[in-house]
Amino acid sequence: MRSAASTSAVDVHDLLIIGGGINGCGIARDAAGRGLSVVLAEKGDLAGATSSASTKLFHGGLRYLEYFEFRLVREALVERETLLRAMPHISWPMRFVLPYHPDMRFESDTPTSRLLSRVMPWMKGRRPAWLIRLGLFLYDTLGGRKILPATTTLTLPGRPEGVPLQERFVKAYEYSDCWVEDSRLVILNARDAEARGATILTHSEVISAVVEDGIWSVTIASGDKRNILRARMLVNAAGPWAGEVIHGKLRLNSRESVRLVRGSHIVTARLYDHDKCYFFQGTDGRIIFAIPYEQDFTLIGTTDAEHDDPNRAPVCTEAERDYLCDFASQYFKRPVTPADVVWSYSGVRPLYDDGASSATAATRDYTLKIDRSGGAPVLNIFGGKITTYRRLAESALDQIGTVLPVTKGPWTAGVTLPGGDFPHDGQTALATGLCRDYPFLTEAWARRLVRAYGTEAREVLGEAKSPDDLGRDFGASLTEAEVIWLMSREYARSAEDVLWRRSKLGLRLSDDQARALDAWMAEQAGTADRTLLSRTG
Repeated sequence: MRSAASTSAVDVHDLLIIGGGINGCGIARDAAGRGLSVVLAEKGDLAGATSSASTKLFHGGLRYLEYFEFRLVREALVERETLLRAMPHISWPMRFVLPYHPDMRFESDTPTSRLLSRVMPWMKGRRPAWLIRLGLFLYDTLGGRKILPATTTLTLPGRPEGVPLQERFVKAYEYSDCWVEDSRLVILNARDAEARGATILTHSEVISAVVEDGIWSVTIASGDKRNILRARMLVNAAGPWAGEVIHGKLRLNSRESVRLVRGSHIVTARLYDHDKCYFFQGTDGRIIFAIPYEQDFTLIGTTDAEHDDPNRAPVCTEAERDYLCDFASQYFKRPVTPADVVWSYSGVRPLYDDGASSATAATRDYTLKIDRSGGAPVLNIFGGKITTYRRLAESALDQIGTVLPVTKGPWTAGVTLPGGDFPHDGQTALATGLCRDYPFLTEAWARRLVRAYGTEAREVLGEAKSPDDLGRDFGASLTEAEVIWLMSREYARSAEDVLWRRSKLGLRLSDDQARALDAWMAEQAGTADRTLLSRTG
């Protein structure tokens, strides 16, 4: 990782990307791999906002079929297996159980609901079983599955999937989607971009940008320092702040705007024993997921609420928490209460403002717009799903190619991310090999390392013969050796970076342990800074 000060102000880069979320890092990786000179500037930590606050799924978006967004769903379904092969350490298949009940209803303003109300008015907004099964058939076939199994029908009584549910649920459909460690996906894309020549600047905020002789001159603040970087083209991948960048930083007169939609999640102690997810449909037509999470927890989400200010930190409100608890309690035998919630998080989706009547109905598809009104080009990124980030990056390079000479074509499909060079179903074998070669590891510890680092777990462990060789134990199997890896290889600066974005060990460490980790990391960073100064002074 380089600092802004280490990049000469006289250099002219091809691209300067604003924003270190999944879209920015995905574009940086693709562009660097095509030979473009790339700088990415992120004002905080990578994946510090929306990209670490998703529902953690690579999925086609089953409910988007009701909005007739067939192109988006098909692209996402194709991508599931492409991505699964490229990152089998941070993504894996999951089966989703969709319990059926005759009282299930559509959200009133979906195109499907409006169509059925005209041709079948006697249904009165109900979701018939045949329509759900038709949707799942499309879900199975639109993307051309090769790895993931097809939909099946379950009779719930007597099965593990039925045990935690209320007895009124007798029938369910089971289909496939995939889990993804969202923030680690961002970090690995940034690392791969850097390995291919990109410069990744964290804690470096774009303050302003002006055009001089057809070139963007961008002022970047890193701590108390100001630096100027120059680029032929900008990419605005600032997510919730995309509108602020357009109007405040670049001072462009653009009509394009972002619709901010807040999605909140709650985490409880584990609510059931099996490893499948639930897809619940509410009486208001909305849906939520209940997903096994970090071995000992259950993740429930998400909500859709308007969010008016990107600079107001999103939080799961008491009303949203209660809504999710009440929603899940309509399905589970044992009610889910606010007292069961051990953690909550919220993120803001920066959707393209298409004039939809509700937050739920706003399109999740991405929109890319080149603006030349400032005298040099900027590509503005709106919307998108984490599942389609790689295709969004390819589309961005198509647009960039209309301005800059891009001689190499698409290349990222099937190219593994760091640590992902093993078979898509090879996690267990990898963990078993770690336990064999590092006998001091527990199975849970080895599995956590594999799911974080894949084949690079051996580099984290190095030549260790015992836990003592890994240095200080910060708790929950997090060692000094691992933290040093995260600081030196994965841009981590603080305990929050490590405990909530590079991992979710924040669920397991106490406040005192987290403070001790933060103090140790600050001391290590200070030592590194003093060493650098002594070498360059």
